[in-house]
Amino acid sequence: MNMIANQIGIIASILTIAAFLPQVLKIWRSGDTRAISLRMYLLLCTATGLWLWFGCLIDSGPVIITNGFCLIIQLSILYLKLKQLHTFKSNSKSEEVL
Repeated sequence: MNMIANQIGIIASILTIAAFLPQVLKIWRSGDTRAISLRMYLLLCTATGLWLWFGCLIDSGPVIITNGFCLIIQLSILYLKLKQLHTFKSNSKSEEVL
């Protein structure tokens, strides 16, 4: 039974990452994060971090691997979002001076 549960977890992990990657790649390539919500990504990173912690507590490889990988991707997108917000604010201030 435990082997079947792990296999289901591995398949779910692959599907989760596969579903998430197209949007991530688009953001990485374009650098445009205006279409995503900062609040949503903050909540998503927090939730994924908690899932990762949960996976560690129950010693579940599929949960740990999936959420660890997703958290790295999500944090990189969050970084790009914050960077773009900072750039936008800096450009707005310099335009106000002119």
